[in-house]
Amino acid sequence: MASKQTINRRDFIEKSALGSLILSTVLVGSCTKDPDPGPTDPNQQGSFAHGVASFDPTDNQIILWTRVSPTNASSTKVSLTYQLATDSGFRTVVKTEAVDALADDDFTVSIDLSGLSSNTPYFYRFTITGTDTTSVVGETRTLPKGAERNEVKIAFCSCSNYPAGLFNVYGAIAASDADVVLHLGDYIYEYGAGQYGSNPTTIGLNRAHLPANEILTLDDYRTRFKQYRTDAQLQLAHQKKPFICVWDDHEVANDAWKDGAQNHQANEGAFSTRKANALKAYHEYIGIRTLVDAQIYRSFTFGNILNLHMLDTRLIGRDKQLDYTAYVNSAGQLDTAAFQRDWLNPQRTMLGSAQLSWLGQALGSGTAAWQVLGQQVLMAKMYLPIELLLSITQAEAESTQGTISPATIQRVQSQVLELTGLKSRALAKDPTLTPQELARVNTVLPYNLDAWDGYPAEREAVYALAKGKKLIALAGDTHNAWYSDLLANGGALVGREVATPSVTSPGFEGIVGNNPTILSIFEQALMLLIDDLQYANISKKGYSMITFSPGRAVSEWRYVENITAPNTATTVGRTETITG
Repeated sequence: MASKQTINRRDFIEKSALGSLILSTVLVGSCTKDPDPGPTDPNQQGSFAHGVASFDPTDNQIILWTRVSPTNASSTKVSLTYQLATDSGFRTVVKTEAVDALADDDFTVSIDLSGLSSNTPYFYRFTITGTDTTSVVGETRTLPKGAERNEVKIAFCSCSNYPAGLFNVYGAIAASDADVVLHLGDYIYEYGAGQYGSNPTTIGLNRAHLPANEILTLDDYRTRFKQYRTDAQLQLAHQKKPFICVWDDHEVANDAWKDGAQNHQANEGAFSTRKANALKAYHEYIGIRTLVDAQIYRSFTFGNILNLHMLDTRLIGRDKQLDYTAYVNSAGQLDTAAFQRDWLNPQRTMLGSAQLSWLGQALGSGTAAWQVLGQQVLMAKMYLPIELLLSITQAEAESTQGTISPATIQRVQSQVLELTGLKSRALAKDPTLTPQELARVNTVLPYNLDAWDGYPAEREAVYALAKGKKLIALAGDTHNAWYSDLLANGGALVGREVATPSVTSPGFEGIVGNNPTILSIFEQALMLLIDDLQYANISKKGYSMITFSPGRAVSEWRYVENITAPNTATTVGRTETITG
């Protein structure tokens, strides 16, 4: 940090843990006791154009966030004052303090407050010290402890691509009765203007990405975060609800792993430099209670109702994903033996040994009714007939280049109809089915090697750690809504998975089209062809709401009408009650 008054974030947190007399710590920025510089000071002029937010609630802590936009472009510091109160009129202020927003942190501040009352709503605001420039009032709340609550409502979402459409889903979440919001990644996207996510509505809606280039530098990532945080509906969601977040790949680059990414090329510099830039910007704009920026896995306790374990399945431990194209021979056939040898390698990891060990301890010590995994990618098995899998893989590859050929779309649609017919006959034990026809539906491989399906040995290890627990996995990433059984290799039911649709990013409708009849056929086909899948919606945008109580968890998939016109009304497309 440039200022001598700056308090190192990790040092300060460590010191604050030594005694209960310290009631607040500063994660980004620094506490000061300087006198008010006065309203005429040019360095004390600015606005709160990016709103306010709160993050990582516990039963006695909350992180408050804002960013000030200084009027003076040469400013290196703007002094702020925050207030935390138990009423919206700020008649009962329980904490107030001065804090510096520094240029070194892009003028963001994240303040970690402790010593708060459990299960309590709070209100907060920021003021540019010595002026009457005040932010909007944020609302937040602490988590319950013990038996203070009979139920907890959690909204979760992912995959908000700015050019793809309006953030109506965030507006719907803001208006909901959720106690807390989980964001499971792809909060921003790294692509340049006109690349992935852009569509015919992008320009008319003024949603082209800034900067126009694919983001690489620290300034690029900061600019992209600022653009997203100017969205009124995202601002409102942050203003109204506390968030618990993890990153996925697009906060850095598409299909990232610990040492690289599909969307990072050699001419773009060292991946380690790009990742460091991305992670610094992420921590400037997203509050996470961690002593090490790269380590974001952590747990939250919602009284005796649930223990929530937020994982990093993306950056800290993941080995490079396998790619089917590497196993296709010159005749266009898949070398399944070579693929399975690598795929089933027990040394391949998604979490890394340190995180897996931590998760085992967290699950083992979790005493709440439910053990919940908040993580990025699908955990349930999603095995598809090989011929359909290869066609979908081809369609997705063409999609990243801009347009899927009509021939590829037609091939996918034809295979879906043929294979569902064969699977229906097989389930009905049709004696006229030939061995070749049965092989077409029974020869299956995982659809998504970027998900847990690409790391099956470690998935079994996680299932073993959760044995005897009531387990629910939450997932995002795919842009589609799913509900699946979590089955171990022996067929034992380990838990359930609820996967949220995207905020805006395109789902399977980008492959099969928007015809409602074809979409419905494709959804039914997936549920028929994928044994563990119980529900699918492959086109609607929305979020998932789960109401947890000790005896049951009720999941609702809530969808907005569209993302091309402002409208935050939702409909419930599916409800599932889980009792164990």
